[in-house]
Amino acid sequence: MNRFDLVVIGAGAAGLFCAGIAGQRGLKVLLVDHAGKLAEKIRISGGGRCNFTNRDAGPANFLSANPDFCRSALARYTPQDFIALVQRHRIAWHEKHKGQLFCDESSEDIIGLLLRECEAGSVTRWQPCAVTAVRQAAAGFELDTARGVVGAARVVVATGGLSIPKIGASDFGYRLARQFGHPLVEPRPALVPLTFDAAAWAPFAALSGLSLEVGVATGSGKARGGFVEDLLFTHRGLSGPAILQISSYWRPGTPIELDLAPGHELAAALREAKAVSKRQLANELATRLPARLAEAWCTRLGELAARPLPEVKDKDLATLAASLQAWRLTPTGSEGWRKAEVTAGGVDTRELDSRTMESRRVPGLHFIGEVVDVTGWLGGYNFQWAWASAHACALASIAGRPAAA
Repeated sequence: MNRFDLVVIGAGAAGLFCAGIAGQRGLKVLLVDHAGKLAEKIRISGGGRCNFTNRDAGPANFLSANPDFCRSALARYTPQDFIALVQRHRIAWHEKHKGQLFCDESSEDIIGLLLRECEAGSVTRWQPCAVTAVRQAAAGFELDTARGVVGAARVVVATGGLSIPKIGASDFGYRLARQFGHPLVEPRPALVPLTFDAAAWAPFAALSGLSLEVGVATGSGKARGGFVEDLLFTHRGLSGPAILQISSYWRPGTPIELDLAPGHELAAALREAKAVSKRQLANELATRLPARLAEAWCTRLGELAARPLPEVKDKDLATLAASLQAWRLTPTGSEGWRKAEVTAGGVDTRELDSRTMESRRVPGLHFIGEVVDVTGWLGGYNFQWAWASAHACALASIAGRPAAA
């Protein structure tokens, strides 16, 4: 039976990074993954250029049932640490808006970085190779794999979530967690477009492809989230960064609130326009919103839309402005796992040590990355969690290495 100090299950961002760090610090590491292609989620991220971190990533940018859990790992491995690694590997990168960092060339640059880190640590990689069972043993764990039984002092579960099943997502990590008595926070699609009842959405379906900056919010109290980002109309509902962001906070049956003219006092602006404009209300509105959106909105106003602006009562202008800047609508669902960029929920972090990612129930068993109930905003945050949780786990595995006989 092959024996290793550490077996990492899952060769995505977190698994590759953890394996490389542990290997370079002297552990005998096996990295195993059932998928035929390596790191597909990295490959397709950021439009093929991998938004590999966010310069401003911090605990406030993450959702969890246990929100303080991420603090330790994020503090000990920062975006600046990963940027330094990228620079050591001579990868050209650039910053887009809001701290988002991308490769100049290709996501393959980040995959190459991770592979070189693993090679530097003499990591053994079996792929494709399925793990069919994990059990505790006298010297740690035994794993049944497609290449035979493997022994390990420690096991790291880096299997990701359920998003984008076509590239190999599975529930293996969740099943393993349950096997060892770990509760889950119910997994759900996150960073995902939202959909609406077809009949109710019919007046807006023709706006498919239209994009504009909006304010969006949902929830209440500590569970409330809000963003100002670009929104995209689709045939089935809403997408774009604003909706992907708010989808992580949204719960079925609850409304989202949209401000279609953020940063503007629309009612006051329309009242002031009455003194100088003789346009019809619909035409005036089209000077302040995308024309297609103004037209669609005005079909809901009936004959009011055709009135010259000076003839429209101030209270009607106030009602119109409120409908545009406090538009409440309730999605019927989302585009689901097929379109979700990440999984919210996962292994309950209250059963994990935040410094080491180690199970409080099963010594030597660790969970890192997306399989854990820590979900970042859109914009490189989830990769930073992968790097930070992997780093914390790898260092703990080294510290916990059994003394040589």
